[in-house]
Amino acid sequence: MGKLTALKAKALRAPGRHSDGNGLTLFIKDSGAKSWVLRIQVNGKRRDIGLGSFDTVSLAEAREKADDIRKQFRNGIDPVAAKRAVITAAPTIPTFREAASIAHGEHKGGWKNAKHKAQWLSSLEAYAFPLIGDVPVHEVDGPAIRDLLAKIWLSKPETARRVRQRIGTVLDWAYAKGYRQAEAPTRSVTKGLPKQPKKDSHFAALPYEQAPAVYAQLSSAESIGRLALRFLILTAARSGEVRGTCWREIDLEQQLWTIPGDRMKAGKTHIVPLQPAAIEILDTMARMYGTAPDQTVFPGRSNKQLSDMTLTKVLRDGFVGDITVHGFRSTFRDWAAEQTDVAGDVVEAALAHAVQNKVEAAYRRTNYLEKRRGLMLAWSNHLLTTLAANQTD
Repeated sequence: MGKLTALKAKALRAPGRHSDGNGLTLFIKDSGAKSWVLRIQVNGKRRDIGLGSFDTVSLAEAREKADDIRKQFRNGIDPVAAKRAVITAAPTIPTFREAASIAHGEHKGGWKNAKHKAQWLSSLEAYAFPLIGDVPVHEVDGPAIRDLLAKIWLSKPETARRVRQRIGTVLDWAYAKGYRQAEAPTRSVTKGLPKQPKKDSHFAALPYEQAPAVYAQLSSAESIGRLALRFLILTAARSGEVRGTCWREIDLEQQLWTIPGDRMKAGKTHIVPLQPAAIEILDTMARMYGTAPDQTVFPGRSNKQLSDMTLTKVLRDGFVGDITVHGFRSTFRDWAAEQTDVAGDVVEAALAHAVQNKVEAAYRRTNYLEKRRGLMLAWSNHLLTTLAANQTD
């Protein structure tokens, strides 16, 4: 039987320790605040373990807690250490903003497109973070996602779809980490949004009949942006492949441009045969910046990689219509289909398109390099017709 009673414990006012017996004491501070403390010997050392405030823990509850702790120690369990381990092990649920930053850091190593890496997080900063950025990631639900997407679903449909996909990536990452009990509801929220207008998914392309005139206009002045765009058109390459090329990829003697797989969309090395017009552009860049192996062929400011917007700006300044840089690949494809007898496989190889048929891809052992030399020479000749005509006038 303890020394204290509930009424006596309530009446006590003197600061200090007031024993109930067997190590249980009511500790009163100088301020008058009361709390229960269990003093116990463990491995020859004295331990004081707090059992709670007098205002929230009754005398009976304090005695019960003290008995439970004594039993645990007798069974070889340190309840204080066990509680501390549980608190330490319990995961701290990140906010959606924090989860997005971590997920972006883990995923970006697998993305080849530098522009995609930058836009992935910036799109969430612009459209998702203002509404759900500070919400714990396990509390982000379908209605919240629907509401933020609704603001741009019709005005910026492509951006909205990308934001939806990126939110899904973050929430699926959180689910895999154990922060959420359910996977991302991003697909189902679409049912609560209006139908988006259909839009042609192809890049706006220049009719191949107009390509020589545009190429001649690009040749009327020399800037790095114009030279890079002319090289892109001549080689039917992608913007990132041209902007990222350095001199170690160029073999002027063999007239080849070898793009490593880690810079290609399909992940495979691509060899581009270079014709005289492309070699002439490379000679110009070599005179301007040298040919050190790691030197970017078409450098931007501070000798860094040329930005994608530079090539886009070249098109916007002085050219009518809504043609795109990437659309020149379609221009080349249309020209090859309409104006040559070259097999489709050769043209697809020139564009570095992956073979869709898995069986065919497994048995194909050629990249049609020699056939592509003739194809690219014919394409170059087509592009130069207006320029050649102007020079003979």
